Amino acid sequence: MQIEEMEFAIIAAGEGSRLRKEGFNLPKPLLPLHGVPLIERLIRVFAAEGAQQVHVIINRQSPELKLFLETGAFEVPIVLIEEDTASSLHSFALLVENNPNWSSCCLTTTDTVFRPHEFHAYLEAFQQQQDADAFMAVTPFIDDESPLYVHTDQKLRIEAFLDKASEDTKYVSGGIYCFRQPAMDCALRSVAAGNSRMRNFQRALLESNLRVNAFVFEKVVDIDHLKDRIVAEQFLSEEVS
Repeated sequence: MQIEEMEFAIIAAGEGSRLRKEGFNLPKPLLPLHGVPLIERLIRVFAAEGAQQVHVIINRQSPELKLFLETGAFEVPIVLIEEDTASSLHSFALLVENNPNWSSCCLTTTDTVFRPHEFHAYLEAFQQQQDADAFMAVTPFIDDESPLYVHTDQKLRIEAFLDKASEDTKYVSGGIYCFRQPAMDCALRSVAAGNSRMRNFQRALLESNLRVNAFVFEKVVDIDHLKDRIVAEQFLSEEVS
């Protein structure tokens, strides 16, 4: 499916300090799954979905990652921003500031591992749900150290983002987002208001009375530790077995 008028972006500006403590001495986006670095895998998935280019934001302490992105033979051009930011939200806001012509975008963090066919269905659903200002991947699979719980109604409209689960909360955030212009504008306002976490921005979307819908992925694996790579590789192997 060719995605019209949508940009694709990856936040790869984190330090990856937990992986370094465990002996992986390269930036987290270069951690390989089945021999393919995390960030290359994302770029390949985006290219397969019709991305004309991929925007990537990295920090200034990642020369190996910068070199990889500048010299790699990718299917699509890489638009690179090198900047130290205070949080993922600040990284997203910088992407929006640098691209005021975006009408919609798909954003992921670099350590989010998902099945391509579910991602394809997610993008198709976003295109169909034109009334959604924001479209969040959610999953019942919880492996994050500090998950953001997502409460929805029966039609998967998001009603609350919670730090702790309630009895009827089924999902957590998957770290994959699609946004239209009103949501991107809200990100800029959220940073200006002093917010410094993606979850607080997501709450601001609801406070601004924007329509925020969810799409359920069977499983999304978050890479924080080396042991998570084993889980992710097993998960991806299940897809092709």
